Amino acid sequence: MAGDNDDTEKSEDPTQKKLDDALKRGDVAKSQEVNTWFVIAAATLVLIAFSGDMSRSLTTMMRGLLANAHSIPADGRGLMKLTDKIGVEILAAVAIPFLLLALAAVAGSLVQHRFVWSAEQLKPKFSKVSPIAGLGRLFSKQALGNFVKGLLKLALVGGVMTGLLWPQYHRLEDAITTDMAGVLALTKALAVQVMGVVVAILAIIAAADFLFQYRQWHEKQKMSFQEMKEEFKQTEGDPVIKGKLRQLRMARMRKRMMSNVPKASVVITNPTHFAVALQYEKGMNAPLCLAKGADAIAMKIREMATLHGIPIVENPPLARALHATVEIDEEVPPEHYKAVAEVIGYIMRMKQGLRR
Repeated sequence: MAGDNDDTEKSEDPTQKKLDDALKRGDVAKSQEVNTWFVIAAATLVLIAFSGDMSRSLTTMMRGLLANAHSIPADGRGLMKLTDKIGVEILAAVAIPFLLLALAAVAGSLVQHRFVWSAEQLKPKFSKVSPIAGLGRLFSKQALGNFVKGLLKLALVGGVMTGLLWPQYHRLEDAITTDMAGVLALTKALAVQVMGVVVAILAIIAAADFLFQYRQWHEKQKMSFQEMKEEFKQTEGDPVIKGKLRQLRMARMRKRMMSNVPKASVVITNPTHFAVALQYEKGMNAPLCLAKGADAIAMKIREMATLHGIPIVENPPLARALHATVEIDEEVPPEHYKAVAEVIGYIMRMKQGLRR
């Protein structure tokens, strides 16, 4: 019961405003493993689709340089022109692959959250340069978890690579006596095979890490009931917010009522439309209403009473009157003392008869 009434406990799901504010600050659920997977998957695609064209383009350029080395000017201006030409040729060969890698890095972020542009993370903070805060981050649970995750990932990927390459060791030994074209073909085939398996393994790791990071982020965004009330004060007048808070209050009230039913002395019913749970102990001024409800809630109250052995008394007029006049955690009004006393007296006599 103490936990239900603690307005400082962050047990409520975050509102849309809280999530929007977090996005503006750049505080989003993000897994670095997802970005890594996208980049490595793009690198594998580049290796399969573009490595042949890149190698042919660079080979043609180098052959032309070697074939015409005697006619290349050796003065400063000539070397500058040659350097510019080589740079342009290299950029033309690797432009599309590098563009794909850059797009993959962006896609890795966009699949996790919508586009974020925030200067909040760029603002100077003392904690970023504080040695004590730095040590705290270095030896935090998150840092330890990342370290363990890195070791496991390294061991897993390393083991798979060893399992794939070890049976090929004889081909690698023969590569010493193979011409360069054969070595490149062998290297590409093995690289594609290894990277394909690595991409498959990292896909599982990335999915699991994203779910973990999202859960951690969502738990951090949760709000206390007091925070929700303060937010409501700031956004008062919004019918969506009002409806959400009303639903939360009703849910909390129902939860508190159901947890109180086992403490009841009697449940008075209609018998199907209304149910009112009352508690009475010696020393109390009047019976106390612990729970009340109609239709589905009334049925739930009766189920809880039956489960915990609470007496259920059918008295339609009294049930309707109590449901209309008494609120939760309030005493029964004086006008109903006599009728309620008769019911509780009947329950007490019944219990005494059972004890005999």
